[in-house]
Amino acid sequence: MSEHDRRHPDQSSDAASETAGNDPHDSPAARFDALYGAHAGPLIQQALVLTGRARLARRAVQRAFRTAWQRWPEVAAAPDPVGWVRAAAHDYALAPWRRPLPGLRPAERPGPGTPAPPPAAPQDHALLVAVRALPVPYRRALLLHDGLGLGLHESALEVEASTPAATGRLTHARECLAERLPELGLAGLSPDAQGAVLRSRLTALAASRPVVPPPAPEVRADAERWTRLTTRAGFGAAGLLAVTALAVSFTAPDGYRPPRPVVAASGPAVPPSARAAAPPVAQQAQRGPQHRASHHPPHHPPRHRAAAHRALPPSARLSPDVR
Repeated sequence: MSEHDRRHPDQSSDAASETAGNDPHDSPAARFDALYGAHAGPLIQQALVLTGRARLARRAVQRAFRTAWQRWPEVAAAPDPVGWVRAAAHDYALAPWRRPLPGLRPAERPGPGTPAPPPAAPQDHALLVAVRALPVPYRRALLLHDGLGLGLHESALEVEASTPAATGRLTHARECLAERLPELGLAGLSPDAQGAVLRSRLTALAASRPVVPPPAPEVRADAERWTRLTTRAGFGAAGLLAVTALAVSFTAPDGYRPPRPVVAASGPAVPPSARAAAPPVAQQAQRGPQHRASHHPPHHPPRHRAAAHRALPPSARLSPDVR
């Protein structure tokens, strides 16, 4: 250490950290490219074993790495970045809405990005068909434990299940394969021997489907483009909502006016023409009592009212006859 470093230790450490931070091999893009270059191809092969569809497997892995680049600080700080990407790819590839009925699923045609895989050997094809016939939880547990060599605890953590549940899924998957493919010789073997046989067969099956993933810079550029599109769509939706709220505030009335209550009249209905011709109440008050009396019906004695009541039909009487 020089004399200057002894006198200014803080400055020397800061300079060393700046030098390490300027290293292009330690940048986020470089670390992402290294992760992608080492694991993109094997992950596509694993997704192909899970789904049997080359295009879906490629799309699932590309989407998982695109999401990983969008959330790179979280992925880089994860204990197992490869497991993070693998879980995202398997979740996308095995989603229920991406598993149409076999009779309605169109055949995948080779394209420039996904060339047609070479024809598999008969035993590999039979194993692939048997694996795809398993339920999705059994299939995933089989691939993680027997195909990739993960422990039961690690497999359970990746599929978000308990260790006994993952063990049961793996046991049932092996039983189904032993019943469907007797030529594997799984019946009568110990669990460790069954795992060794299936590990070798699944590894050979994945290696027989070579894939060529797209370059890492292309995946990063695609992720950044999707981020920009999502941000613009969010701002556009917020602006549209604000304009709609402003338009509603301008077109709405100033205040709430409750409807006028309708009071049913107890007497006979009066036509509008008669109501218009009737004198106001104030004019009636100014007139004399003789004029007001002329508008009231004559007073009938009780005898005449009883006779009129008996003249009504029985159904229209509200009280018994008054004798």
